[in-house]
Amino acid sequence: MLRHVDATSATLWFETSGPCTVCVEVGGGVLDAPVTASASTWGVHGHHYAILVVRGLPEASELPYRVDLAEPAGPDALHPPATRRVWPPASPDAELAAFPTSTVRTARSDGRLRLAFGSCRRSEPLDAEGVAAVGPDALVELAHRMAFPPPDAPALERPDVLLMLGDQLYADEPSAPIRERLERARRDPDVADHPEVADEICTFEEYTWLYTESWSAAPVRWLLSTVPTCMLLDDHDLRDDWNTSQAWREEMRRKPWFDDRVRGALGSYWVYQHLGNLSPAELDREQLLAAITAAEDDDARTALLDAYAERADAEPDTARWSYVRDFGRSGTGGGEDGASGGVRLVAVDCRCSRRLDPGNRAILDDAEWAWVQQQAQPDAPVDHLLLASTLPALMVPAFSDVEAWNEAVVQGRWGRWLQRPGEVLRQAIDLEHWPAFGTSLHDLLQLLARVAGGARPPASILMLSGDVHCSYTARAQLDGVVGSPTAVHQLVMSPFRNPLKPALRVANRLADAAPVRALAALLARAAGVQRPPASWEVEEGPWFDNGVMTVVLDGRSARLEVDHVRVDSSGRWLRRTHHRSLA
Repeated sequence: MLRHVDATSATLWFETSGPCTVCVEVGGGVLDAPVTASASTWGVHGHHYAILVVRGLPEASELPYRVDLAEPAGPDALHPPATRRVWPPASPDAELAAFPTSTVRTARSDGRLRLAFGSCRRSEPLDAEGVAAVGPDALVELAHRMAFPPPDAPALERPDVLLMLGDQLYADEPSAPIRERLERARRDPDVADHPEVADEICTFEEYTWLYTESWSAAPVRWLLSTVPTCMLLDDHDLRDDWNTSQAWREEMRRKPWFDDRVRGALGSYWVYQHLGNLSPAELDREQLLAAITAAEDDDARTALLDAYAERADAEPDTARWSYVRDFGRSGTGGGEDGASGGVRLVAVDCRCSRRLDPGNRAILDDAEWAWVQQQAQPDAPVDHLLLASTLPALMVPAFSDVEAWNEAVVQGRWGRWLQRPGEVLRQAIDLEHWPAFGTSLHDLLQLLARVAGGARPPASILMLSGDVHCSYTARAQLDGVVGSPTAVHQLVMSPFRNPLKPALRVANRLADAAPVRALAALLARAAGVQRPPASWEVEEGPWFDNGVMTVVLDGRSARLEVDHVRVDSSGRWLRRTHHRSLA
């Protein structure tokens, strides 16, 4: 997988079937030698991984790359280790071989950026039964549209980066093939029997099945091999409602299977998703990676990873899953000092770093919030600030009021006798987004006001989110900000592949009706909820089909492209639903 790319380097991530050395060649031709890099794999939980950085690439270039695997050296020095080419794929994989050659495209010299994003992707098979259950896969159709455009449409321009905003996996709702595999595995008398989660993912090994299923379809393999990716985790990566409240955590901690789930979820997330989010400089400083690669054997590596995952859950300030990427800025590469202009992406973990004290809740704890404020206000100006959060901050106003009302009720605003029913309601209908953490929403909007009202404000602040299984756009007016050139938008794309049930679609549409909005606002005010320091309206949407959004940033301009998968007699196609200027 191609993960982090900047002006002169590319980071690639690998899982291999056994110990080996991974060798990468980028570019090269009749007159030019390729740029090369290699790394030995390391093993945890019986699986083998490598992450390597190819440095010294030419700027603003698109170069093909090749991957070879060298077997470990044997005792016979006369016979060097065997090497085999694994990428581009061999011809027997006919579907994958039909795709164009995978390339590394270093950062554009003109600073233009295309960032595609979305969330919520189920991994049901791509056959008719799977499509009937959860619809066509937007990532599959994105790959097809890029590689094989239909006769009546041009090829879709390749994104410079793909941002995957949570729920890449559904550990609590695995596909039918995975459920069958779980059933077979748990017939083993040595496997712990937990009937409550018999059809859920609980261990690192089982998480590897999910990742393999999610990323192995030929179109997705090709897409992830040629488009750099940024990733964040959300609740279904562990379990629905993860960290929604202190009551939820207390209940989960009593479950005999929960510790295995934490080790499996956070350990696999670090390996499969988080490492590739880091810049080359950050990888060089990543202490756990250094400890794992230096450990004496795979058992020691596994113990290190498990301990890290356990501590990250129990003590959130010991791990940071949030990160920064800079695009088109001088001194780019993960928030380097001295960068200016261009685009800054601040990807915010709002699941693991919560403060859940019932009387003092926050979607980010103090340390995480201080970090976000620092990254959102760099010393040098940016043209566009992107704040990525798996959960939307600006929701349909009626939903926002209901979440704020529910938080007040659970905190005892309407008496102790309603606190427990309020908690049950919170978990039953997922009242867990930014408005359900009122202090945090106020703090966020005040931060945006400081950025937009600053001496050198960006042209846009774009909040990118998913989770809610519908897509929409909303524009905000920040209190106290007058005459600022900064356009503030909430952009929500969900799902990649997990459509909302019909009854919930109706509820989403009704939420914008005047009587419903008035009732929700009345409930919030009656519970003493303070009005947020901004106003907003949903401008476009909601849409409910599987799809992908793309923001196109060029200098101080920004525009939005919205594409959804349509199914007709000619097949499945990614079709343009909406486009507009944002700034």
